[in-house]
Amino acid sequence: MGAANDALKALRILVSADLSLARSAFGRTLAFTGVGIAFGASAWMLLMATLTAVLHDAFNWSWPLSLAVCAAVSMVVTAFGVWRAMHYFEHTRMQATRRQLARLGIGELADFMPDPESAESTEHAAERVAAATDGEPVKKGLGVDVTPP
Repeated sequence: MGAANDALKALRILVSADLSLARSAFGRTLAFTGVGIAFGASAWMLLMATLTAVLHDAFNWSWPLSLAVCAAVSMVVTAFGVWRAMHYFEHTRMQATRRQLARLGIGELADFMPDPESAESTEHAAERVAAATDGEPVKKGLGVDVTPP
């Protein structure tokens, strides 16, 4: 009975830590989104207007070419902001908790994870499943994608 209590306590700690990480990651995602919007709406427009004027006057570029270069720079910075937001949003998937629950036979990943008495780590099993499916999502029941751990 003591081992079961210890296992439940460890699982509770893991779930709590995973939820804390998810909450923090979601907050950071919102913060980066807010920063991107604020700079995109005010200072960035002024900077691009200045750069467009400089390209037109100093290099004798046409207005459309000057505007196109500034638009390309804006798109690169926007893509970087989206990439960083997606990176932090990835932490909201609670991967460690889902792997441990699957190891106990709970959840949609249970068929893909080793049994509790196995020496194989759940992380290694998740990597093995990803390699076996060649990056394609695993399907369950009615053809619905199983979110990878």
